[in-house]
Amino acid sequence: MHLNPYGEYAVLLAASLANDWPDDRAGIEDRTREFGMTMEFREEPADHAHARRAIDDWLRVVDTPDPEQRAALLNAQMAAVAAYPRLTDHDGEGWHLHYRDENQVLSAVLRAVISVGTSLHLVTRGMHRLARCASEPCTNVVVDVTRNGRQRYCSVRCANRAAVRRHRGRSAP
Repeated sequence: MHLNPYGEYAVLLAASLANDWPDDRAGIEDRTREFGMTMEFREEPADHAHARRAIDDWLRVVDTPDPEQRAALLNAQMAAVAAYPRLTDHDGEGWHLHYRDENQVLSAVLRAVISVGTSLHLVTRGMHRLARCASEPCTNVVVDVTRNGRQRYCSVRCANRAAVRRHRGRSAP
């Protein structure tokens, strides 16, 4: 049963795009497919640039540690793009909710899906569950989907790098 189709996958999609930006529109669309979006997107000439701007706006949310400021940014983003919730079965795979208008361009869909998904992720898991990787100099986005809510690193590699630094710092003469 899918209770929250916009939460985890949408925020993980946003992080994936932010951490590894595709070279072109086709790459963005491929990434949306990897994360479970099945719809077709209406094309516009500046799709790639407009989608990049959507991700950059979302990164402002990531980089805002204060929960009230984070909520204000997300509320503004949702107000600008989200539509009333509607039931849809566009892909024949079951009824689900959309929080956006139909037949929108790629960047508008990304803005709606990511802002609503990020909001659902933060209110259901905790406002602290979105950040940058704690391993310097990495700046990747970390979406904490762990049970205990303590994920600080984007990868095992970064976690190990930070542990080695801490160990060397303690053992230095």
